[in-house]
Amino acid sequence: MPSTMDDNEKKISLEKLSEILSTIQNIYYKKNEQIEELQQEIADLKEVLNYLNSIISIQSFHSADELYQKAKNKLEKSDLPIEEYFQEEILDDNAKGTKIKSKIFSEDDSLLCVLNFIDSNMITVKFIEPEVRNIQETSEDFIGIFLREALLPIKDKNPELEVNYRHYKNSSIIENIEILNIKSIKDFDLIVAKLRELLL
Repeated sequence: MPSTMDDNEKKISLEKLSEILSTIQNIYYKKNEQIEELQQEIADLKEVLNYLNSIISIQSFHSADELYQKAKNKLEKSDLPIEEYFQEEILDDNAKGTKIKSKIFSEDDSLLCVLNFIDSNMITVKFIEPEVRNIQETSEDFIGIFLREALLPIKDKNPELEVNYRHYKNSSIIENIEILNIKSIKDFDLIVAKLRELLL
């Protein structure tokens, strides 16, 4: 009888140790993911700083009036408004190597989705825990909110738009979206807004 009790106590102790081990492992992996995210954010900030420093170093010898006058002179034979041309010129000259990141969080601050706007041309979307989000191309919300209110209006203005999906573990659940030939930061903002609406 005592031997049986000892065996039961050992079994219970092993179960408790296993639970503790599992809990600690989960904490470790979560912290590790947080560290990786922080490292990526630091790298992104460094990239932005380098980008801004390069612009400042290139343009530091030119006053705002000189830059504006230069754009204005180029527009003498064009119907494009001066403000639009000036903005587009800066974007076109410095688009390569840039990346804008946006994250969507739930009401309890859980990370739901990460978007990157790369080279002012491509948007990448990564859903966190896609099996929980369960977003599919045929779902009513996806079609009504994201497709009709974001992608189709952008496609109407820009027929060259391309959209690619990568699915979660060979299922119909979307894990990643890649959107090519984006022409405007406003399109990126629209996609972020509609994905936030879809997820929340």
